[in-house]
Amino acid sequence: MFVGSVLFQRNDQEGVVVNQSKSYLPFHTICILCLIVTLLSGCATTEPETKLKIKPGSSAITPTVDYALRLQGTPYRYGKESPQEGFDCSGFVRHVYEHQGVYLPRTVQEMAESLTPVPKNQAHPGDLLFFNTTGKPFSHVGIFVKDDKFVHAPSHHSRGRVSISSLRDNYWGKRFIAVRRP
Repeated sequence: MFVGSVLFQRNDQEGVVVNQSKSYLPFHTICILCLIVTLLSGCATTEPETKLKIKPGSSAITPTVDYALRLQGTPYRYGKESPQEGFDCSGFVRHVYEHQGVYLPRTVQEMAESLTPVPKNQAHPGDLLFFNTTGKPFSHVGIFVKDDKFVHAPSHHSRGRVSISSLRDNYWGKRFIAVRRP
């Protein structure tokens, strides 16, 4: 559906003025459509940025977590799962584990359904944390680091880059739903 139109003139090859009309969507309609697509896509997050730093190579961190931390700053890209193209949340988790020789399902829902549940107070570095960020369970996933911190690929948080967040943050604490162990 196109709304609105623009009339402009151009000279054709023989110098004759030709009127042309093109239709465009109003800017606010485009913004609303983009917002709807973002909200409906997996891994959508809109909480305020949290500045947490954990460096790769920290003590008591598994090789899986260490590798995940090395990917901090990689951009969020829906449907992608590589450092070169970027990651969505499940693509990030899947890539990190494949790098360690562990193959996980592609979607957040499939991961949650196929992995072993673990009580929150028994989470170990490398366990997967699942969240409800879109109004449906298992819509976002991250990798537990330690001390209520996790690394993930959010679509908006940290300007849409792989980053560290905390379960103590109001946003994540309210949306946390489960731990699973690969």
